Amino acid sequence: MTDLVTFGESMLRLSPPGQQRLEAIDELDVHVAGAESNVAVAAQRLGLDAAWVSKLPDSPLGRRVTSALGNHGVDSDIVWDDDARMGTYYVEMAGKPRGTNVIYDRADSAVTTASTDELPTDRFADADAFHITGITPALSETLLETTEDLLTLAGEHDTTTVFDVNYRSKLWPPADARETLEELFPEVDVLVVAVRDARNVLDREGDAEAIARELAAEFDFELTLVTRGGDGSLALHEGEVFEQGVFEADEYDTVGTGDAFVGGFLASWLDGAAVPDALEYGAATASLKRTIPGDIALVTPEEVERVVEQGEQSGISR
Repeated sequence: MTDLVTFGESMLRLSPPGQQRLEAIDELDVHVAGAESNVAVAAQRLGLDAAWVSKLPDSPLGRRVTSALGNHGVDSDIVWDDDARMGTYYVEMAGKPRGTNVIYDRADSAVTTASTDELPTDRFADADAFHITGITPALSETLLETTEDLLTLAGEHDTTTVFDVNYRSKLWPPADARETLEELFPEVDVLVVAVRDARNVLDREGDAEAIARELAAEFDFELTLVTRGGDGSLALHEGEVFEQGVFEADEYDTVGTGDAFVGGFLASWLDGAAVPDALEYGAATASLKRTIPGDIALVTPEEVERVVEQGEQSGISR
């Protein structure tokens, strides 16, 4: 039985070296990137048995993705398409005042046509937990239907469903996202949402605790995680609130930090850790990711545990 299965799109991320501009470069760094596969890699590297399910073009670019994930131990279960294209995106890294810019080229990629009847549905029925994000149903009507089907299927087989809102403004407007996502929430056991998305997309008010309590009461989530950027994270579980600060880190590449947090949290929580300990583990994983180029958290359990231990010594808020 798989501990964790994820479903969603992985793309090739193309980035200018350093902080160069796209219009002025002669070479690009290439990374494999995708929210759900990022979570699978982090969880796998930190001790879970993780699998990623998706649809890819049967091409060197598609095989580049599965090869990269396989190097980290993730089992990729893929529907291969001879005629589809590979989604890509470009990241121009920069600090203030430019900021980091993301340009997507993912329209009509292979995964947008992935229907439930062609997927290995036994993966979702047999896993301990199933993770998906709000990015996936935003990509196409087909994927919205597939997301609904998979969440229902997982619930019918007592697989814990984990849903990260992970809002992307370049995919859909807030009102559309709210209407769609809240229709999915009754099938979700664990909700992850950034406080900014809870306010701007889900139209909730108040601080993180108030938002977590309102969402949990309305949709009966088993666990509600609210991330707060530099202010850390908060979890509501069985009526009790737990808070976790951030671990100080130099920032070389922040893309994928939220996925690292979720992967680290799930690696700990699904292995039996208490919620506050899992929050701490997720925060430590996220801090390490900020120092690593690319979207994937190339971390080890020993590194995460060292951050936790050092954090306790330096007075990190729990």
